Amino acid sequence: MERLLVQLCGSSAAWPLPLWEGDTTGHCFTQLVLSALPHALLAVLSACYLGTPRSPDYILPCSPGWRLRLAASFLLSIFPLLDLLPVALPPGAGPGPIGLEVLTGCVAAVAWISHSLALWVLAHSPLGHSRGPLALALVALLPAPALVLTVLWHCQRGTLLPPLLPGPVARLCLLILQLAALLAYALGWVAPGGPREPWAQEPLLPEDQEPEVAEDGESWLSRFSYAWLAPLLARGACGELQQPQDICHLPHRLHPTYLARVFQAHWQEGARLWRALYGAFGQCYLALGLLKLVGTMLGFSGPLLLSLLVGFLEEGQEPLSQGLLYALGLAGGAVLGAVLQNQYGYEVRKVALQARGAVLNILYRKALQLGPSRPPVGEALNLLGTDSERLLNFAGSFHEAWGLPLQLAITLYLLYQQVGVAFVGGLILALLLVPVNKVIATRIMASNQEMLQHKDARVKLVTELLSGIRVIKFCGWEQALGARVEACRARELGRLRVIKYLDAACVYLWAALPVVISIVIFITYVLIGHQLTATKVFTALALVRMLILPLNNFPWVINGLLEAKVSLDRIQHFLDLPNHNPKAYYSPDPPTEPSTILELHGALFSWDPVGTSQETFISHLEVKKGMLVGIVGKVGCGKSSLLAAIAGELHRLRGRVAVWGLSKGFGLATQEPWIQFATIRDNILFGKTFDAQLYKEVLEACALNDDLSILPAGDQTEVGEKGVTLSGGQRARIALARAVYQEKELYLLDDPLAAVDADVASHLLHRCILGVLSHTTRLLCTHRTEYLERADVVLLMEAGRLIRAGPPSEILPLVQAVPKAWAENGQESDSATAQSVQNQEKTKWGLEEEQSTSGRLLQEESKKEGTVALHVYQAYWKAVGRGLALAILFSLLLMQATRNAADWWLSHWISQLKAENSSREAPASTSPASMGLFCPQLLLFSPGNLYTPVFPLPKAAPNGSSDLRFYLTVYATIAGVNSLCTLLRAVLFAAGTLQAAATLHRRLLHRVLMAPVTFFNATPTGRILNRFSSDVACADDSLPFILNILLANAAGLLGLLAVLGSGLPWLLLLLPPLSIIYYQVQRHYRASSRELRRLGSLTLSPLYTHLVDTLAGLPVLRAAGATYRFEEENQQLLELNQRCQFATSATMQWLDIRLQLMGAAVVSTIAGIALVQHQQGLANPGATQDHSTLPQLQLSPPPPRSLPALSLNILTSHPGYPVRVYHAYHHHPQFGVEKTVPRSDVPVVVAQGLE
Repeated sequence: MERLLVQLCGSSAAWPLPLWEGDTTGHCFTQLVLSALPHALLAVLSACYLGTPRSPDYILPCSPGWRLRLAASFLLSIFPLLDLLPVALPPGAGPGPIGLEVLTGCVAAVAWISHSLALWVLAHSPLGHSRGPLALALVALLPAPALVLTVLWHCQRGTLLPPLLPGPVARLCLLILQLAALLAYALGWVAPGGPREPWAQEPLLPEDQEPEVAEDGESWLSRFSYAWLAPLLARGACGELQQPQDICHLPHRLHPTYLARVFQAHWQEGARLWRALYGAFGQCYLALGLLKLVGTMLGFSGPLLLSLLVGFLEEGQEPLSQGLLYALGLAGGAVLGAVLQNQYGYEVRKVALQARGAVLNILYRKALQLGPSRPPVGEALNLLGTDSERLLNFAGSFHEAWGLPLQLAITLYLLYQQVGVAFVGGLILALLLVPVNKVIATRIMASNQEMLQHKDARVKLVTELLSGIRVIKFCGWEQALGARVEACRARELGRLRVIKYLDAACVYLWAALPVVISIVIFITYVLIGHQLTATKVFTALALVRMLILPLNNFPWVINGLLEAKVSLDRIQHFLDLPNHNPKAYYSPDPPTEPSTILELHGALFSWDPVGTSQETFISHLEVKKGMLVGIVGKVGCGKSSLLAAIAGELHRLRGRVAVWGLSKGFGLATQEPWIQFATIRDNILFGKTFDAQLYKEVLEACALNDDLSILPAGDQTEVGEKGVTLSGGQRARIALARAVYQEKELYLLDDPLAAVDADVASHLLHRCILGVLSHTTRLLCTHRTEYLERADVVLLMEAGRLIRAGPPSEILPLVQAVPKAWAENGQESDSATAQSVQNQEKTKWGLEEEQSTSGRLLQEESKKEGTVALHVYQAYWKAVGRGLALAILFSLLLMQATRNAADWWLSHWISQLKAENSSREAPASTSPASMGLFCPQLLLFSPGNLYTPVFPLPKAAPNGSSDLRFYLTVYATIAGVNSLCTLLRAVLFAAGTLQAAATLHRRLLHRVLMAPVTFFNATPTGRILNRFSSDVACADDSLPFILNILLANAAGLLGLLAVLGSGLPWLLLLLPPLSIIYYQVQRHYRASSRELRRLGSLTLSPLYTHLVDTLAGLPVLRAAGATYRFEEENQQLLELNQRCQFATSATMQWLDIRLQLMGAAVVSTIAGIALVQHQQGLANPGATQDHSTLPQLQLSPPPPRSLPALSLNILTSHPGYPVRVYHAYHHHPQFGVEKTVPRSDVPVVVAQGLE
């Protein structure tokens, strides 16, 4: 490489690439580094945009800004070629050799030609309505410094002074023209001109364009840089992410329809869930392990290359090309490692979302197929919310299960290279930690199982409480029922308390064990006769921290796998419940007689599969087509069970059930009417096409016209969940109207006349049952025997047995007649007094204020916008308790102060040893210790001094026993104090988060119980249960985890800044620009991320509500054949939620890759400066080794991502308006933000203060 540079630049072998020539930079350096490299980058980046698809309106003229940029780019592609003419003509116009000028000129011409073509394509693409990609414009301006420096070179050489030479003058003029063209290019981008509407006025999905789909069809550069997220982030920055439809569509491979098809190809009834998931997504997931392996290996390449670079700077004997290769390898390894690790996290999250979509889809499909043995609603909701998320912990934990041992093995080898066999003492101590962590992990898993059981009981109790909230408020039972919920919560918190304190023990071991192991290693190393040096000490400290990381994380990875196993077993148990199987339940053969529509022979039914509950036995029953069959008997005799048996909602133990036209379904009106949270018309239509004539007949037959006339919006009036805003008679008639509108051949009517008065009952009998339904077969169960006189057959039930069947004249006298006075006086009047009753109810419950004239009852779930308000943080602070919160912060500062003191004492010890060695070896030389105790090289406690140089160090004198005892005693004392502070901080933090969890749930429950009934009329139960299930779990677990990381990162950063300020204050000058870049990137990220998290919560509540609704109305769904439609609705709701989850994950990776690349760029720059200083004879290898790590430390992901994650998770803790507590997205501790640990793909192996 030196020969090539000498020939190209015309320089000497000693200085192949001179940086300075006189008062300005070397021309060869300017042309190669500042001109050719940016132009090459511009050519590559421009080529990536040549495939951008055209916009449908591409024939329209470009805006003036685009035209100006196109013209400037065209001129800039011509000028370098013209610049070659005076160079080639004799005599040469300088300033460099002809070969150098031709090379840089040709590269510049090719770059600008490529850029001109890219601009032409972009101007006629959808991006032509804006300025286009910002990165492309910035790269286009990178060659400007080279032009300016070349112009300065001409000015210093007196090109414009006489005698004027045509060649240099022409080149100077062309340089000025190039600068003017670049200025015009910049103006074209800053002020694009032309009519440009703001983004807010542009439609999200133009009518003539296909919907915006995430990632699909994007280039590799767009995928790696997440440039396809630009429109989404722009909408978030403008505050336009108001609803899930504002988010880009899911990629094809993440769409619920595709996932359901792929999963169903590997799923069959009774199969193991994990086998089906592996068959559907396992191969892709296992392939990501290769990406993980390469990323891990690249993580160790950074420190090794850094060690080689420092060795090059210290030796000063290797050629410059070796140093350049080390620096380029350092930069390339950092960039490639960052990209691979980022893509690994992104792809793992995509696989997790695929598995999530498949699991949630199969759970809902199973809910539709459940037989009579069904779990409680609360348990089903926990499966949907908690267990499905825990199951996905496997996605991040599995690869960590083999990745962490690999990191451990490599770290042990490197530690052995540093301190030899002395590391065995520390390793033994570390290995003792494994069984301790195993015991802790086992206890945590056992406590977690018990906590989930208590959580199921609490959510079930809350579900029952919400179902009967009106009775509770009427009787004043809020305090008593609240106490029962708090008792369940107390048992849950008891298990959570065990988990949190065991977590605190793990945190203590994680933070304190490195210091203890370091003491053991240092004592062992000194006692076997070696001399401690600065490089040995700080390298060993860094490697010990790397050793502790996998040892402490591995039990948690195993714990995550065990938690996933627990949730997998729970989900598998749910999937293994017996299905409703019509093919096995009903006889495949139709009834023996063609005129018979229903036949039961020797049929025995029960509500449980083993027949322990009351049985229903029908020896023989035949129902002819078109008959009206009455079913009578005492209360509890089995009338409703008979209808449920016919509908397939019981277990058939034996016998035969044959139904004609089974595929057409039934018309079912249950005794407890099931009403959806929708308009009255939607409840009646129930997915069927609107038929005005039929609809009018149904309303008349079911006596609903008078009721609709007094409602605010007629049949467009929304009714509350389960029809709570309607009277009992209205609910029964709407359920009857729904069954009638379905136009079935067989109707099962379970006492629809019980909730209405005599006049309305007579109307329903004559107009509906004997009128509209006269041509159908009807089984009517009722106590009102006077209405069965016109029945064809009456069945008499007793103790679950059909004891007699015959005409009404024979059967009805056997039944005790009901006094008419009871029927007239004891029932609710629904026709004559319908309006007054409705008005009274509305006045009582405040419905007149709640329902507007539009009939809109269901209020859209609201969400806050913008940054998290200060009072939300204050609410969590108060929930923890002011005194306890201050104690946590004080213990945290003490922990960090003692940690810095331990590092400072080690540096002081080593400085004294170095001072003694220097005085023995070279009394006249200046040692670092002579610069004072606060020497930069000693106080910069970064892991930069990570690897010893490849050459042997001079052997130091033996340690004095008294000095050794003194230094080790002080160091051990400081370490012991640090250990106590760490333990105190862990215990106090666990106590504080437990206090906050208890307080927030208590406030939430109090707000819900004290809310008016109108709140429950307008709020679906699923939305409230979402707060008590997912959001409470977030406040219990995710929020404390993120807060713990944030506090640790903040304390570590403060400690590092204190060290920098005292040791190398000039490095603090990097903080302002880095802070500005941080702020801009963070603001752009957080604006969108907050809204995406909120939208994720809003789209999760409808999934809960839909599942609750489905389980409540399952018999009606099956009877009407609406299961397929409900499954489609669930997929639509799941698709909206998956959109938010995917966009949230993608924006997180967008932030991560930018921070990683910024850090790699800073490290590469400092490595380049070190090479320049080495070439000039100014290099200080030790300082370089330290400097190169600090910017990367400041740019590592945990600190900048902890605060956004905290602000997003803390939304859950806001106890504002009743139950409007905002949900926070659950990150898997291994692949989400919460479990962020110092990355190993950077030159710094371990980061100070980022434990």
